[in-house]
Amino acid sequence: MTLTLLTLLAGLALLIWGADLLVKGAARLATSFGITPLVVGLTVVAFGTSSPELAISVSSAFKGESEIAVGNVIGSNIFNVLMILGLSAVITPMLVSKQLVKLDVPIMIGVSVLAFLLSLDGRLSVLEGGVLAALLAAYIVLLVRLGKASGETGEAIEGSHHWGINLGLIVVGLALLVLGSRWLVSASIEIATALGVSELVIGLTIVAAGTSMPEVATSVVAALRGQRDIAVGNVVGSNIFNILCVLGLTAIVAPGGLEVPDAALRFDYPVMLAVAVACLPIFFVGYSINRWEGALFLGYYVAYTAYLILDSTGHAVLPVYSSVMLHFVVPITVLTLGVVLYREIRARRARRAG
Repeated sequence: MTLTLLTLLAGLALLIWGADLLVKGAARLATSFGITPLVVGLTVVAFGTSSPELAISVSSAFKGESEIAVGNVIGSNIFNVLMILGLSAVITPMLVSKQLVKLDVPIMIGVSVLAFLLSLDGRLSVLEGGVLAALLAAYIVLLVRLGKASGETGEAIEGSHHWGINLGLIVVGLALLVLGSRWLVSASIEIATALGVSELVIGLTIVAAGTSMPEVATSVVAALRGQRDIAVGNVVGSNIFNILCVLGLTAIVAPGGLEVPDAALRFDYPVMLAVAVACLPIFFVGYSINRWEGALFLGYYVAYTAYLILDSTGHAVLPVYSSVMLHFVVPITVLTLGVVLYREIRARRARRAG
């Protein structure tokens, strides 16, 4: 047990260290190439921190374990928004770039809807996977052009701006993140098993969140270092990458395409869509994510995880829990967000009129 605890602490230390190096390198690289930190967060950082999802989904597809491949993407996207953005905003309120509200979040919603529609027949074909991968290439080209055209590089970042050094920091940071997440997940599973926690609960919580540990560390460290464009861009970019690249490539390499479980279409896909759509009004109001909104995200992630556990164990309280969430908690949340959004639109109109 002592060795396991040391592994857990070492994994956590590597995550923090790797995230720090990655954020430093990415922020400086953006400045040296004249590209905004937001674009780097949406591309280099987001795609790098999503590498565990890509590795697990592709290997699962080769083994014919389509449920793991699909569940990994959907679960990670839900975790990224509710847990990572929620936690980051609770630690420090997050500023949101107008580009995210006008371009990237609508793209995240659009590709989520597209993936859902393509999956309705119960399978993502090789051709459909190719379409998703092609859309990723187009998105990257668009981002790079927008980043250079804006002429904004953000605040000056102290330290070396030599692209080779900064690229090295990014590579080393990513390597430490992947290694740290593996050690953390494996040690957590051993500890949970020793404490008598069931494999089912471990799979729904520790393992599901494990592949998103690089995103957690990177976004939290970026927020603390004041690189909030990287923190928010990392989450949005990771979600887009998960759908277009991870789902796209797994559909291409999976024998006969990627089978999509009916249970995912009935519940998890709609939750992922709802979470993506919820980002738009929250980001739009004040172009920020306040602490109470971060707490709201965290609360919903706890509620979602609780539902998964209750559903998988067939607990008797599930019908009551579902009814309370569906008929009380969700409507109140939607009404609150609607009122806040309406007030923001009125305030902006009044400012323009004045």
